[in-house]
Amino acid sequence: MFHFTAIVTCVAILFYYFTSMMVGNARRKFGIKAPAVSGNPDFERAFRVQMNTLEWLPIFLPSLWLFAIYISDEWAAVLGLIWILGRILYLTGYSQAAEKRGMGFTIQALAATALWLGALGAPIWRLVHG
Repeated sequence: MFHFTAIVTCVAILFYYFTSMMVGNARRKFGIKAPAVSGNPDFERAFRVQMNTLEWLPIFLPSLWLFAIYISDEWAAVLGLIWILGRILYLTGYSQAAEKRGMGFTIQALAATALWLGALGAPIWRLVHG
């Protein structure tokens, strides 16, 4: 069973939901009417956090689950939590200034890369080594 990975998946989705709510709140606060996505730097940073998270979810979620299936539910969950921590640091840094997003971005990118490498490497290893 993949209980830990399922929980981490739900936490990642909750984080994305939170970023979506931040964008909605920023739209109201700064008077940015849909479909506009510019006009106030604070709104634009909130929007980019949400969109960047959305851009990474198709890399993160399949890699997370394939890693859990082929390698380990527990290690997938640990790497998934590191990814979420990186996204939180990205959010807090980017909310202050665009140049403060780097550490969070790097952490989540490394976690996603580790998950992807495991998701790709483990099935190849099994194919080659029977």
